[in-house]
Amino acid sequence: MKTKLVLIALVVAAFFAGRYAANLEEPATQIVDSSEGRSYSGGYDKNQDATVTSGEKQVAQSTPGDTIEVREGELIMDAVKRANPGDTIRVYPGQYSETVYVDKDDIRLIGVIEKGERATLDGKGSMNDAILYSGNNFVVENFKIVGYKGNAIMGQAGNNFEIRNNVIKDTGVYGIFPQLGKNGVVEHNVVSGIEDAAIYIGMSDNVHVAHNDVFDSVAGIEIENSRHAIVENNYVHNNTGGVLAFITPGLPIKTTYDVVIRNNFIVGNNHPNFGAPGSTVSGIPAGTGVLIMAADDVVIEDNIISDNKTAGILITDHENASNVTFDPESEPNPDRVALLDNVMLNNGYDTIAEVKALMLAELKTGSPDIVAVGGGVESCVINRHRYQTVGINDYKDCEFTNTDQLVTYLLDEPVPPRNIDPSERGMIAYLGVCAGCHSYTGRLIGPPVQTIQALYMENPEGLAEYIASPIKKRPDFPEMPSQAYLGEETMLAVAKYMLEAEN
Repeated sequence: MKTKLVLIALVVAAFFAGRYAANLEEPATQIVDSSEGRSYSGGYDKNQDATVTSGEKQVAQSTPGDTIEVREGELIMDAVKRANPGDTIRVYPGQYSETVYVDKDDIRLIGVIEKGERATLDGKGSMNDAILYSGNNFVVENFKIVGYKGNAIMGQAGNNFEIRNNVIKDTGVYGIFPQLGKNGVVEHNVVSGIEDAAIYIGMSDNVHVAHNDVFDSVAGIEIENSRHAIVENNYVHNNTGGVLAFITPGLPIKTTYDVVIRNNFIVGNNHPNFGAPGSTVSGIPAGTGVLIMAADDVVIEDNIISDNKTAGILITDHENASNVTFDPESEPNPDRVALLDNVMLNNGYDTIAEVKALMLAELKTGSPDIVAVGGGVESCVINRHRYQTVGINDYKDCEFTNTDQLVTYLLDEPVPPRNIDPSERGMIAYLGVCAGCHSYTGRLIGPPVQTIQALYMENPEGLAEYIASPIKKRPDFPEMPSQAYLGEETMLAVAKYMLEAEN
């Protein structure tokens, strides 16, 4: 009887071992020529976009306006106050220490470069923001921006923006940060030393990020809660994480999808993480080349991804990510991620314990190029045999092999400005300004909206006063800058909106 029981146990064990081994077995090798086959044409249909097909008049000027010149010793902000829509403000080389806020449409803010010298905005380590814009059809280029505590260039709900050829270093939380904008380009900028994201596309649509050099920051290029974005031809190196596509829970816009990451150099992103403790980016493992968190319909193609010590590409859901809170309205899984041909060299050579555990579960050793953990459906890969992978055995072979048909998501004509009803003033200010640092439940840069509600419920006037003249209250949070430039009416409106928000 004992012999029979032992035999039965061995048979059962062998059966389940076989089932387990079958689950671990990788799909058969399929060699694909990426120059052949179907091309991905993108997920944007202009004809279905109400903001483009509404028939509203555009804000672009048919003829150029005046040119206003600013020289060292003068204030750029004085020129902005004098400017009319369509005007160009030329700023000559010199030192300028101020915050420039552009709330007019059709303004071009152009730095003049003479013998290599630029107009330099210097925050001297005490000022918060260099350039803030809320106007539509805004252009800023050729500046050098250093020594600010908050942001170098931040967009606040302005559409049709062009941010190019700027040199930005040590400007605090964000380098280039268009928020709640549509139809914009960020190109040919050099950004470094940023404690959150060097280039941060927040809650925006139809954006092209190209030909930038970003380094020595926590996040190099981040596409967060945004749609229809192309990130290409950038040099992303020595950041904690190179290129990121995120859904951050607790923000008013709940999705990130239709993002193409292609033709970038993503190299040696092993910088120690110096993000604000508890913030979303502080959970990024040093040595991450590309990080996809809960974003959908992301295509990663023809990048050179090398020397990232944790992984070349890391794909995760919210449940397995660090410092991420729960949001019932945010779908937490990365769905339909497409991994096309990429050159991947020397990644994962000093990976983290969690990745080693995943590899052990699949009976694998070595240095992982591609790591996927958590949920998600309908993702795919071509030429999987080229890479050391973990967690992608359920990825199918992609039905397309390249993105050649997709040139850009930028629109030929400017999109109309947002038509802001007076009753929506607080909501738009929150979306365009406050949501960059405050999510509803989790920590971004400042405390969550829920915490603010607990402190100021039924006291919007008190919150508006704090927004105008903040004082540092918590040692583990950065100092909040004054938002007095918004005006008393808008500050009170946004205070009321935040205290009534439910998610």
